[in-house]
Amino acid sequence: MLLDRRTFSAASAALLSGCATVGGRSYHGCTPLAPVLADESRIIRTMAGLRPYRRKGFVVRAEALGEKRLVHNYGHGGGGITLSWGTSKLATELGLQGHSGSVAVIGSGAVGLATARLVQEAGFPVTIYAAALPPDTTSNIAGGQFHPFAVFHEGEVTPEFMAQFTRALDYSWRRYQIMVGEDYGIRWLPTYVQTDSPEAKVIATFPPINRMLTPAEHPFVWDSTLRYDTMYVETGRYLRQMTRDLQIAGGKIQVRKFNSSAEIAALPEALVFNCTGLGSRDLFNDQDMHAARGQLAILEPQPEVRYAAQGEFGYMFPRADGIVCGGSFEVDQWDPTPQPERIARIIASHKAFFSGFRCTA
Repeated sequence: MLLDRRTFSAASAALLSGCATVGGRSYHGCTPLAPVLADESRIIRTMAGLRPYRRKGFVVRAEALGEKRLVHNYGHGGGGITLSWGTSKLATELGLQGHSGSVAVIGSGAVGLATARLVQEAGFPVTIYAAALPPDTTSNIAGGQFHPFAVFHEGEVTPEFMAQFTRALDYSWRRYQIMVGEDYGIRWLPTYVQTDSPEAKVIATFPPINRMLTPAEHPFVWDSTLRYDTMYVETGRYLRQMTRDLQIAGGKIQVRKFNSSAEIAALPEALVFNCTGLGSRDLFNDQDMHAARGQLAILEPQPEVRYAAQGEFGYMFPRADGIVCGGSFEVDQWDPTPQPERIARIIASHKAFFSGFRCTA
C-alpha cells in the first residue's frame, strides 16, 4: 500500500462506448470496472483507529518478568491483520519450547487471538486477558487488506528484523489461504496500485502473481498501474469466528485492564504473551511506540465492485459490510475519533477519482 496517500483531484473524462478521451489522448478497448458511488449521502458509518506504529518495526522478543517468561508480540503498525499469524508463530516458537502448564495472552485483537490459537494448537491451555474485546478492539477498525502497510521505516531496521519480517509475512500468507471463505470473511480480490516502482510493492515471494498494466487494460486516470491478487479480511466477522474457535477449543477470556507490568507478573500463568499493541508504550515503557491514526468512511455495499484500488486518491476495499474508503496515516494523533473534515476530504478525493474513470462496467 502507498505510504503517501495524498488526496488529489482526478481529471474528468468523457466516457464513450469502447473509447474514452483523457488529457487529449484516446483509449480504445479500455477494460471496464464498476466505479464506486462515492458520495457523503452513501456513508453508513465512519471510524478512526490508532495503529501501533514503531519506526523500528514490530517487537517479537522474550525476556524475564520476575519468575515468569514474557514474550512480546506488538507494534505492527498498519500490518496487524496481515502479520498477526506470522509474528504469533515467531512468538510461540520463542515461548513454548520447554514450557509446561497454562499460558496467558494479554490482548484480544488479531495478534492476541492468533497467538492464543497457536498456543492451543500446540496443546496448551490458554487464557486471554484483555481490557477490551471485539468489536471494541483496534483490529475491528482495520480495513483488512493482506499487505504489510507502514510496518517500519526503511533505513531504521536491522537485518535481524528483516529476517523476522520475511518469515512472519510468509507464514501469514500461507495461513490465511487455508481460511478463505464465508466463515472467516476472507476472500481474494484483484488489486490495482498506482506506482512507477512495482518492485517496491513486491516483498520476497509476495504477491506471487503481479504485473504492470498498459493503459488499455484499466480505466484509471493514471497510466502506471500494478495489478496483483491478494486476500481481504472482513475484520468483524473474522474476529468473531476466531473468538468462537478459541472458546470451542477450551480457551478462556477474562476482561481485565492492567495498569503496570507488576500486575501482569502476579498472574498465575508462568508464560505470558504480551499482545497489547499501543498498551506496551505504558506497560513496558516502549517510547518508540507511536499512535498513527487512520480514518475510514464506510459506504453502502456495492456487490458489483469486485476489486480494490490504491493511489494518490487514497484507498478503497469492498467488503460485504460496506465499501471501505481511507487515506490517512496521522502519526502521534491519539484521539480515536473520526474528524469530519478529514472524512470529507477522503470522500471528495474518492468521488473525483471514480468519476474520472475512462470506461465503466
